[in-house]
Amino acid sequence: MRGGVVAKLANHGSVLKSASQGMPFLAADVGGTHARIGLVSQHPDGMHPVTVLQYHRYACAEWPSLTAVLKDFVSHLGSTVHVDQCAVASAGYVLGDAIVNDNLPWPVSIRDIRDSLGIERLAVINDFEAVAYATQFLAQADTTPVIEAELPLSPGPVLVMGPGTGLGSAVLLPGHPHATVLATEAGQIALSPGNEREIEILRLLSKDRTYVSFEHALSGPGLLNLYRALCTLRDIPTTLTKPSEVTCAALDHSNEAAVEALDVFCGLLGSFVGDLTLLYGARGGVFLAGGILPQIREVLLASRFSQRFFNKGVMRAFLQQVPVRLMEHGQLGVIGAAGMYLDGMRLDSWTSKSPGSDVPKIS
Repeated sequence: MRGGVVAKLANHGSVLKSASQGMPFLAADVGGTHARIGLVSQHPDGMHPVTVLQYHRYACAEWPSLTAVLKDFVSHLGSTVHVDQCAVASAGYVLGDAIVNDNLPWPVSIRDIRDSLGIERLAVINDFEAVAYATQFLAQADTTPVIEAELPLSPGPVLVMGPGTGLGSAVLLPGHPHATVLATEAGQIALSPGNEREIEILRLLSKDRTYVSFEHALSGPGLLNLYRALCTLRDIPTTLTKPSEVTCAALDHSNEAAVEALDVFCGLLGSFVGDLTLLYGARGGVFLAGGILPQIREVLLASRFSQRFFNKGVMRAFLQQVPVRLMEHGQLGVIGAAGMYLDGMRLDSWTSKSPGSDVPKIS
């Protein structure tokens, strides 16, 4: 599950003072599979809010904690670099001292990070909020068109969503002087089948749980769920046990159930993205992110994604005006977390922690 982190920022002006003066600070984008860590500083160009001075991507499963990841990153910065501020973009929510999320491979202790690294201020925001914020600074060349709009791009909300370990979604609302980002729990919307095969799959998935969300199908674990359900429907054994195995078997056409699972995945994704586009009136376009889609780019482009995206009755004409583009996750979460930290957007989404003060609570 993905959720917005809710807390208050104390002494906001002092928190941002050193960062706004160009002092480097840490920015982290933490997901269930990878943690992306950057040393960043403010960029004077408003078109690019931060400069990423150093960057590294870590495989979460290879490390015992987020603290260990951050300590390793800092250890490579050199003795002359001191950082005492950190912005963390993460799925989940703050509960006492912890960032709670079932998709993370380990519990995250706010106090442990602060004490182990000498961090005076720690800000925590939703991971897809950060990615959505960073899309303001994307060049078109950095993305791949999935659906081209029939008319020039219109100003309006921008939808960002994508499947990875979970299913994240956020909406960028243009504004001046700063845009606003709306974190959502769209991945927890009830799975809605669009054909007989998907109805059969939903029937099987509902045997193991009382509620089936889109995330149960549109995520890494969700792709494995689809594969297992299709094996049952085909009356064949399940020989693949990991989402990555299903993806590889589908791409090399070595397993028919895996091929069908990826086809169903793309169809459901197109339908869901179309629904969210209508829900948020995303005239400003759609960006597809997450860890899975770049791996299956060619399959996605040739799939029924577009057909299902447009299959919304009288709203087809509206959707034909909305471009859909695929982007690599890369440093976007790091840039977004750092940018939001610098401009102080959404003050109720920050966690501030000074030595000696109480651990923040949900507000």
